[in-house]
Amino acid sequence: MKSDLVEKASDIVTDPLVLINLVSQRVRQLNSGRSPLVPTRPSMGVADIALTEIIEGKIRLVVKKAEAAGE
Repeated sequence: MKSDLVEKASDIVTDPLVLINLVSQRVRQLNSGRSPLVPTRPSMGVADIALTEIIEGKIRLVVKKAEAAGE
């Protein structure tokens, strides 16, 4: 995993724990056979691909509002 990609992605997803979860979920998807959403090079690992997808806006974080208690 390239540190410059991590730095750029952390500008987009500012919470490190959320970024880790987002990248790890996408890595699992890529390892399961999902196609990359960005052009890749042979030297790129799956984490680099996931980070690049975040940087290029291909992967976004969707935050669902929690339901109020009692509803």
